[in-house]
Amino acid sequence: MSNGAIRIPYDRMEDFLREVFSKLGVPNPDASICASHIVEADRRGISSHGVNRMKPFYYERLRKGLQKPVTRMEVVRETPTTAVVDGNFGMGHVIGKRSMEIAIDKAHEYGMGMVAVRNSTHYGFAGYYTKMAAESEMIGICGTNARPSVSPTFGTEGMMGTNPLSYSFPTDEEFPFVLDCATPITQRGRIEYYAREGKEVPPGWVIGSDGEYRTDTEGILRALERGEAAFLPLGGRGEESGGHKGYGYCAVVEVLSSALQAGPFLKSITGVNVGHFFMAVDISSFRDPEEFKKDAGEIMRRLRGSRKEPGRERIYTAGEKEFIHYNETKEKGLLLNGSIARDMADMREDLGIEGFDTDFV
Repeated sequence: MSNGAIRIPYDRMEDFLREVFSKLGVPNPDASICASHIVEADRRGISSHGVNRMKPFYYERLRKGLQKPVTRMEVVRETPTTAVVDGNFGMGHVIGKRSMEIAIDKAHEYGMGMVAVRNSTHYGFAGYYTKMAAESEMIGICGTNARPSVSPTFGTEGMMGTNPLSYSFPTDEEFPFVLDCATPITQRGRIEYYAREGKEVPPGWVIGSDGEYRTDTEGILRALERGEAAFLPLGGRGEESGGHKGYGYCAVVEVLSSALQAGPFLKSITGVNVGHFFMAVDISSFRDPEEFKKDAGEIMRRLRGSRKEPGRERIYTAGEKEFIHYNETKEKGLLLNGSIARDMADMREDLGIEGFDTDFV
């Protein structure tokens, strides 16, 4: 393959990441959760949150002591249907999974459950957690704040995080509905991936402090760190195309990820003190789950069967493309570009991991 790109089986990649996390002091059960989540992102085509982030995010933060390898999350406030969790700066994937499990357990017993989390770290892609609820015949909702990088409408300063919002529910089809969207047009992970691929950012995604669009990928990443560039909210610049709507949803996620659990917000967020929220709603509290799934599936089928734009072959519904990618690549394995493969090799050498000597060459 060109540019040093290689393919590696998903299971093999997961084994390697588990070894990396274990070598960094993450207990084996938690290392398995983290590795599984990261590889699941790539399995579903969400490359912005897959192995692309392993070295610059999790590996470097653990090596520098910015987050704790041993997760000691604590429930600091609780009612039958709610809980507030302090993650104590542990592994975000572990905190996220356990928090959604708490919400699901409460929903099983009382019909609904919600957990608000403070002092967590990057938890991967939000759809992972809402899909957990869908697999339990529930509606799942979750979101997280993040380092400030998104400007409010009519502004040029990064004030809010990329603040993804996710919804999932089961259907009678082979895959659930899973909507997982950052509330700006794009997010940092995609810019990082573009940088690895040597691509420029399309105009209209990022605004400089001078109010002009920026497309220089490497320069954007540096400017984001300096506070000299910002992502535009969903809908883009101004109000004419609905940018104020994306701004509003971004603010909703910020509040539910901070004010509800007494956590930091806006420019107090460093990336290793983020907040999340998780909600689970038991469908059986409203109607028979099988009947709900039948209706939900029929809504999706009618949407896909509607009149298409000229030149378009098909219409998709949320979660469908990820399901297709999963099936199309499960035998091929994960495609790593040369840059990411070198990251894997570097971690292998740095940590003295044996048994993977020929995987990243």
